[in-house]
Amino acid sequence: MMIESKHEDVGRDVAALVGRVLMSAIFVWSGFTKLTAAAWFQGYLASLGVPFPEPAWAAAVAIELVGGLALLLGMQARAAAAVLGVWCIVTALIGHTNFADVDARIHFMKNVAMAGGFLFIATFGAGAYSLDRLRLRLRAAYLGRLSHW
Repeated sequence: MMIESKHEDVGRDVAALVGRVLMSAIFVWSGFTKLTAAAWFQGYLASLGVPFPEPAWAAAVAIELVGGLALLLGMQARAAAAVLGVWCIVTALIGHTNFADVDARIHFMKNVAMAGGFLFIATFGAGAYSLDRLRLRLRAAYLGRLSHW
């Protein structure tokens, strides 16, 4: 059995925070861009043959912006990571399968790699520096007070 030091715990938690910030950045930015350039993105979706580009745009904004912010804050991080991971695979299959184009191949593999990162977050959680952990601490403190009654 391996015993980890407090220093290793802090390092792991800082790494989880930095990882969440880095993983969420592209989605917060992309979701905001889609929100502010709605007509352009809806046209892009239509050019890909996506049916109902307006609802697809709304879904993209919600998933990327809300999911990205949830991940950034560590709020329902496991669920947000699972949704964003599936989103990465779906968007890779819809928008990046022209493998004759080097750029499309790179974006396809980027999406696959990000899905793998999201699998880690969905499995192991957001870490200590997150709203999820704060909620658990507050709940434990509240339940602790109730047990004194």
